[in-house]
Amino acid sequence: MLKTIISALALILTQTTVALAQTTPVVAPGASESAPAWMQFVPIAVIMFVFYFFLIRPQAKKQKEQGNFLSTLKSGDLVITQSGILGKISSINDHIVHLEIASNVQIKILKSQVLTLQNTTK
Repeated sequence: MLKTIISALALILTQTTVALAQTTPVVAPGASESAPAWMQFVPIAVIMFVFYFFLIRPQAKKQKEQGNFLSTLKSGDLVITQSGILGKISSINDHIVHLEIASNVQIKILKSQVLTLQNTTK
């Protein structure tokens, strides 16, 4: 008799476990089971937004300003090159600048290597 009760309990437990394993989780009324598929792209869009406004846009603005600066250079301007050479522009071509760094000493540099104008006020 004890054997029958134990086997009956074992059968009930296995059937209950199988039945519970096959049930779906209870979801509150009106709530969906998972987030919509487009929600997966929201973090990527936020990252792209941050990269654009904090990295790409300022760099493009700086590059545009440098291009405008280089196009306004003229003979007689006192400039500083990217390597730190100070001089006066004696002549300028499309890509080459003749820079006078001392009296009767001129060097040729690329126009793109001119960094800024010298501050003439002291």
